[in-house]
Amino acid sequence: MHIAFFNRSFYPDTTATGQLLTDLCEDLVREHGCRVSVVTGPPLLATAAVKKPGWGLFTVDEYRGVTIYRVRGTRFSKDRFAGRASNYMTYFFAACYAGLRLDRPDVLVAQTDPPIIGLAAWLAGKRFDAPFVMAFKDLFPEVTALLKDFHSENVNGALQRVNRFLTKRAARNLALGETMKRRLIDDKGAPPDRTEIIPDWADTTAIAPGPKRNAFSVAHGLADKFVVMHSGNIGLSQSLETVVDAAALVRDVPDIQVVFVGEGVNKAPLQARAAAMGLTNVSFLPFTPKARLGESFASADVFIVSLQRGLAGYIVPSKLYGILASGRPYIAAVEDGCEVAAITRRNECGRLAEPGDAQDMADQMMAFYRDRAMTSRCGAKARTVGLSFDRRAQVARYFEVFTAVMRATTRDTAARAVETAERRA
Repeated sequence: MHIAFFNRSFYPDTTATGQLLTDLCEDLVREHGCRVSVVTGPPLLATAAVKKPGWGLFTVDEYRGVTIYRVRGTRFSKDRFAGRASNYMTYFFAACYAGLRLDRPDVLVAQTDPPIIGLAAWLAGKRFDAPFVMAFKDLFPEVTALLKDFHSENVNGALQRVNRFLTKRAARNLALGETMKRRLIDDKGAPPDRTEIIPDWADTTAIAPGPKRNAFSVAHGLADKFVVMHSGNIGLSQSLETVVDAAALVRDVPDIQVVFVGEGVNKAPLQARAAAMGLTNVSFLPFTPKARLGESFASADVFIVSLQRGLAGYIVPSKLYGILASGRPYIAAVEDGCEVAAITRRNECGRLAEPGDAQDMADQMMAFYRDRAMTSRCGAKARTVGLSFDRRAQVARYFEVFTAVMRATTRDTAARAVETAERRA
């Protein structure tokens, strides 16, 4: 089975969607014997060493058995809308071109970076008479509310129409959780019988409970601290200003250290906020490579998972699955409708806080700090839950969906051929 994916971010990018797609493609090749192609854009990391397009619109390369069609595109800063829009549109048009020049795929799969890339997969599907699948990672236009420098009813309306067009034509619509599935059906017109849930995952072998005192914690002076960690993209969707404000409320407890690990457009403003408040109990560490994630996660006593109010079901924080795998508890500052809240309540592996409420978050930090038995108990439950979101199990579910879609299309094609032959007879 030849599966072709469309998404702007892929290896060597370090974004969550890029890394998860890389995991998926690698495992489909290695574990399931698939042939996999990816139509992706230039690396978001400017220093990444990849084959240059030269004068063409794309190059063809390979990574761990995956064929990469890397198309031309701009790499302007994401800090302003104009830069983001240029990056999206140059990738989109080049991806449409490259998609028509693939070796014939059996299934085409589009994610949502950018939100209109499903049109390229649909177009390639028409060209090759092959089904396409929409694997939603974020839902638009609702997520555009995060953009501080651009709001347009016309653009939002166009994105909504694109979503409804794609959900109705996709052989399957894949959501990350129950709330997202409901929003796809109710808001985007997705047919219920063609809409399924496959959550994101973590590699529970690579990320596992480990000792707090390790090379990472010692190197960064965290081994003897009670570490409250936010790990991953430092973006606009998480309301991380609340975490800094909560740190200010516990600044008189010398053992508590709030640590941000990662990069993102909101990192510099958060650093400035912490500096302006004179907070010595807040520190920022760079992105941690995959090989050191286990040690990095083990350095935390408690994690933070947060999402701005109003985004439940439109975004599902993928960082939760690595936290669960690490066997550490967490504070979830999310709305009731968020998948994270449901997992937390059902399994008692963390504590909930009101989104945007710094005092509530500080109170939850102190609850874990004072009750180490509860911290250990929640961490053990987290690991148990994390095993149900293991990478191999989730990839196997994708393989089952793609196989079912391919077989259904083959049956439909055969039935049409028989019908045509009977009419001619």
